[in-house]
Amino acid sequence: MVTLAAVLLIISSSCKRQSDNKTTDSEDKELQELFALMQGSFNSELQSKTDSSYFNISLHMYPIWEEKGHFLYVEQAVNSTQDQPYRQRIYEVKRQSDSTFSSAIYTIVQDSLWIGKWKTPEAFDSLSTEGVSLKSGCEVILKRKGPNHFVGKTGDTTCISNLRGASFATSEVEILSNKIISWDRGFDSNGNQVWGAKGGGYIFNKLN
Repeated sequence: MVTLAAVLLIISSSCKRQSDNKTTDSEDKELQELFALMQGSFNSELQSKTDSSYFNISLHMYPIWEEKGHFLYVEQAVNSTQDQPYRQRIYEVKRQSDSTFSSAIYTIVQDSLWIGKWKTPEAFDSLSTEGVSLKSGCEVILKRKGPNHFVGKTGDTTCISNLRGASFATSEVEILSNKIISWDRGFDSNGNQVWGAKGGGYIFNKLN
């Protein structure tokens, strides 16, 4: 015999599953929106032409490891020497809470082997998780401001850096449908800026 309590439990479980599915669908749409906005090739050519203190930097971000989640291979270089990138990373984009997303950052142990592989992202299928290292404390926390618009930053002093005399680094990011604005800076132990743009972020316009 099925008791009333059992019937109520079945109804409650059914309603919860429907609610959970609805929430998941909503979350996935926003996560997919963010992930799609971050993909593509960009450069800061327009900014460099109007402000000589900014270089023309190329930025390539393409999805890899699609079966594992939302991962991007990221490569940055001076536009005229793209075969010599100064930064190669893997980003993992996830939902952190109802209102925030995180972009964790991984370094690649043998990064020179992967230069230019954004053109063939399937090549990363042969890169194991043992070949990358998480930059703890350097994740960017993002919030959705509206359709095709996300804004985020790292913690104030959580991202340890020893580049050019720095003690920590910060990153502020704004992601839109046609561009990404990224302001990376390094600071010494006294809070003095020792590297990075002075007047604001680099404006990377999407090329494709």
